[in-house]
This record gives sequence, C-alpha cells and structure tokens, in this order.
Amino acid sequence: MRAASLKTNSKYTVLILLFVGWCISYIDRAAISIALASIGKEFSLDASVLGVVLSSFFIGYALMQLPGGWLADRYGSKNVIIIAITLWSLFTALTGWAWSLTSLIIIRFLFGLGEGAFPSASLKGVAEHFPRNERPKMSSVLLSSNYIGSALAPLIIAPFLLHFGWRNLFHIIGFVGLGFALVYWFVVRPSQTKVIVDLEQKKREKAANKENLKQLFKMPIMWQLALAWFGLSLINKGLDSWMPSYLLNVRGLDLKSIGILTPLPFIAAGISTAFGGWVMVRFFNGKEKYLLVGSASLTAIFLYFMYTADTVALVITFQAIVYFFKSFVLATTMALPMKILSSKIVGSASGMINLFGQSAGFISPMVIGFMISAFNGSYDAAFWFLIGAACLSVLASLTIKTVKTVNPVPTKKESVVQ
Repeated sequence: MRAASLKTNSKYTVLILLFVGWCISYIDRAAISIALASIGKEFSLDASVLGVVLSSFFIGYALMQLPGGWLADRYGSKNVIIIAITLWSLFTALTGWAWSLTSLIIIRFLFGLGEGAFPSASLKGVAEHFPRNERPKMSSVLLSSNYIGSALAPLIIAPFLLHFGWRNLFHIIGFVGLGFALVYWFVVRPSQTKVIVDLEQKKREKAANKENLKQLFKMPIMWQLALAWFGLSLINKGLDSWMPSYLLNVRGLDLKSIGILTPLPFIAAGISTAFGGWVMVRFFNGKEKYLLVGSASLTAIFLYFMYTADTVALVITFQAIVYFFKSFVLATTMALPMKILSSKIVGSASGMINLFGQSAGFISPMVIGFMISAFNGSYDAAFWFLIGAACLSVLASLTIKTVKTVNPVPTKKESVVQ
C-alpha cells in the first residue's frame, strides 16, 4: 500500500519532467530549421543539399525507434530516457562546431540516433506510472509538449540566433539539455512496477502478458496506425522543416516576424494533441477510425487553402488549422495502443508507430528540398506532395477496425501493476 501511495504522489512529477524533456528536444531539433538560411549561406548550400542535412537527423531518429522501445520495455524507462537526453544534448552542442558539410550531416545523424530512444521510453514512462484507464489521456497531454516546444522554439531561437550566431546557439541549447538530464536523474525514481509484479502478481502477469515484439508485428491495427501516422508525418516533418524558409523566401517575412508568427500553429497543435486522447475515449470509443479519417481529410483541405492563400495572415491562420487537425491523428495513433495493449509492450508499440513517423521525417524534408530546386524555388509541387500524403493517411485509416471497450476505475492495487 505504501508503494502504491508513493506512485500516486510521484506520477505527475514524472509527467511534468517528461513534458519538459519533450519541449527541450523539440527546441533542439527546431533550431536547425530556423538557422537553415545562416547555415546554408556559410557552407554555400542550395535547397536540395539542405534537405539532405535536415533528413540526416531523421535517419538516425527512425533507426532508434524500435530499439528504444525495446530497451525501455527491457530495462525500464528511466535509464533509457537519461541516456537519450545526454546523447542528443551532446550532439546538439557539437552541431555548433561543424566544420564542413560532411561533419554537419554526421553530427545531425548522431543527434537523431541519440534522441531516437526518447519518444518510446517516455511513453513507457507514462505506462509505468499511470493506470491503464488514465494512459490515453496522459499520453496525449505528454505528446502536446511536441508543439509547445515547437511554439517556444522560434521565440527562443530567433533572438539567440540574431545575438549569438548559429554556432553559439547550438552550444547554449545543448548545455541546457545536459543540465536537464542531471535533474531527471536525481528527481525521478525508477518505477517499482517490476518489483511489485515479481512479488505479488508473477503468475497472473505470466499468463496475461504473452504479447511480444513478434506478435506485435502480426497485429493489423499496428500497421494501419503506423501507415496513418506515416502519411501525416510527411506533412508534420515537411512543414516543420521548410515553413520558416517558405515564409522567409516566398512570403517575404523577416526573422523577427517568423519568430513571432510561427509559434501560432504549434499552439493550435498543442491544444488538439493535449485533448486528443480524451476526445478519442469520450466520443469515439470503438469508432476511432472516424476521428482519424475526419482529421486527415480536413488536414488535406486546409493545406490547399494554406498554400493558395493571398496574405501572410491567411497562410498562418490556415496553417494553424492544419496543425490542429493533423495533431488529432498523432494523439489517436499514440493513444489507441495505450488503450488496448498491455504496459509490457507499450514501449515497443510506440516505437513501431514512431518508426514509420520518423521514416517520413527522413523522406519529406529531402523530397521537398529536391522539389524546390527542381522547380526553381517554387513550393507548389511540395504542397501537392503534402496534400497527397494526407490522402494516404485517410486511406489507411479507413481500414481500421476497433471495438468499444469499458475501462473500469482500478483499485489502488491494480493501478500499480497494470
């Protein structure tokens, strides 16, 4: 009973720290998109080569999704989280010391490799500290940090870039991440779930938790969710990587204006992601595919309105609506496995879905960069590519079948071992 009480008292502290960790990770990765023009100028790189630089991060990031989830399932979330934060922060700082195109690509690849274990491990952390009936809502709250971090990034990075230059920018934010790794190490205790299960629930857990990574691959819903998020991730990573340059080069905004305006879509995305799990459970229980299909369809429609808008104000407005609806897809694809799967394989399940999402992160920035170069600086083809990606997500979502579930409120004892 005492262990259960400790878990209840500490779980929100863990959630807050994980939320802050996500924000730091998105500030770190967003820095290069905002600093892209300065980096391209110093190294004399065109859009196609800059697309490769952006994509190099996502190669490493994608490669670590499944291993990161497996390691978190095997060894617990705390150790994996701390190692991931430490590694990505080191390589963020090293980005500021890049001396050539080759070194820049290698450092960004290693940065992605270091950060890649964090998403699955953080969702595993939610599963370790929260009972099953709370996990979809808590995972959505956690994932909303992606967009809070992305909203904060321009406000922080643009002034630092103007005052300190792009190299010192990466040094500063890298050292902040290292400091946060120490905070997490000292504040968060390892989950006691494994100990409690071994002592009190060993027989029940052995019978109930037969799922493993091989069986996960045999679940059609996992592939359907992964493909749905792949389509929306093409949009997610494409816009995150290239919108600052689009606003700068095509819409004529200056760096200060970008710092003020670009957070608005991320705020909209943060709101929808935070409430996405609750909306899924409350209104779409057993009908999750309709939430996915509707959100992806509206994303495609407002993408078209965004790129054909006549004014910058309309561009930002429609971009905010795009980010609002696409983020329901993120919330649902991550919350649904938390709802239907055992906590024993939540890390691996999250890693599987995020592997597809981050593979899109490798593809989209590079494809868009080549399209911009091929069409002499025009972004038209790139926007049609993103609209097509939303349609792919609609088709994948249409194939999903789920059943309505009932989640009774667990006892204190059950809330620890689930």
